[in-house]
Amino acid sequence: MTLGVDMNNSFYSTEELQKIGFNKLGNDVMISKKASFYGCEFMELGSHVRIDDFCVLSGKILIGNYVHIAVAALIFGGKSGAVISDYCGVSSRSAIYASSDDYSGIAMTNPLIPDEFRNVIDKRVLLEKHSIVGTGSTILPGCKIAEGTAIGSMSLVDKDTSPWSIYVGIPAHLLRQREKRILALEKEFQSSNE
Repeated sequence: MTLGVDMNNSFYSTEELQKIGFNKLGNDVMISKKASFYGCEFMELGSHVRIDDFCVLSGKILIGNYVHIAVAALIFGGKSGAVISDYCGVSSRSAIYASSDDYSGIAMTNPLIPDEFRNVIDKRVLLEKHSIVGTGSTILPGCKIAEGTAIGSMSLVDKDTSPWSIYVGIPAHLLRQREKRILALEKEFQSSNE
């Protein structure tokens, strides 16, 4: 029991997870029963993954190992896909879009309109190893969040980032470099799990 919450009833059991229909499902996966999934057959989840309450995942999504997706995060993989690599974190109320309508006015928008009247932008989004997305941030289609990048809270990422850097703002800009001590800690962590 944690703060009066029965963790056994809050997350799907292994048997329940296997019935959902994910394309791939690793070990030690904790998914809240309050999370929503659309297109599970296009989703692959690694081991040691936690997806919290009120998250929505849709489309082609590949999640690595030791990944946490916090409360109310949204990941729209579309057809091109969203890749969340090992040791990544997506903080609460963040949104990752691999697919989005074109808002320029040259086409109509929203999924109720037939495709011939829309211009959907669908480009893969990649979060490389050890990257983290701060709360309330948005990642737009086609962006690569390079290894070790930290995206500050409430940021809008509309272009690729540089490795081991911290980005903040709207649109996100480079603030400073990030420490790489994480890599040594990763080695220590891995050797302790052997």
